[in-house]
Amino acid sequence: MPKEKNYKWKLGFFAVAALVVAVAAIYYIGKQKNKFGTVFHISALFKSVSGLKIGSNVRFGGIDVGTVDNIALVTDTTVEVQMIIQHKVRPFIKKDAKASIGSEGLMGDKVIVIAPGTPGQATVSDRDVLATMQPIETDQIMASVKTSADNAAIITANLADITSRINHGKGALGKLLVDTTLSTNLSSTMKNLKKSSEGLNQNMEAAKHSFLLKGFFRKKDKEKKKKEEEEQKKKDDDQKQKDDAARQKQDAKDPKKKN
Repeated sequence: MPKEKNYKWKLGFFAVAALVVAVAAIYYIGKQKNKFGTVFHISALFKSVSGLKIGSNVRFGGIDVGTVDNIALVTDTTVEVQMIIQHKVRPFIKKDAKASIGSEGLMGDKVIVIAPGTPGQATVSDRDVLATMQPIETDQIMASVKTSADNAAIITANLADITSRINHGKGALGKLLVDTTLSTNLSSTMKNLKKSSEGLNQNMEAAKHSFLLKGFFRKKDKEKKKKEEEEQKKKDDDQKQKDDAARQKQDAKDPKKKN
């Protein structure tokens, strides 16, 4: 009998302990899912939920303030996401607040992120529908990255081909860098052009002193000198006008000095 009572006592103790653990687990999970405490409900309409699931967290200001209660397909292009939110954060969420779908890290679980809205606006009410911002799909990001990587690979291959051609003396630039004969010819051409330019200057000087062209160049010099004199006269007149204006201004300030 004592052994039987001892066995029953242990069995009862373990049963009570298991019940306490079960109740604590239910309370903890329910608290995490906002099943206990004062809450209110809001929803948002998305074109795509991007893998969002029932039970996903809802964040406001970087803090978990609720959970996704239900996800339902309204039309072929609209998905309704219903959320349970803690009542204590309701005063901070405005009517023009916007909901978007984010993720915990680059490849983490999806979450709902609520932007607060404009200060001074009315707070949200129970069962309100928030405006939304459409998420950027991970597939779109990866496709964009892949396109950029492919383009970079093509550019790298082209640069390698161009460099190889230059090193082997192909193309004008390659021949210029590798073929010494072409480089020498180019140098000689530049020297000839310089000599031709010097000869042209000498011919022009000789033409100025020529009997036939002396009158032409003399006329050009006179026109140039006349133009310079006109410009100088214009500058002097402008300066004189400025001096006269300054003098008149000074006389207006000091009439006794004028008398």
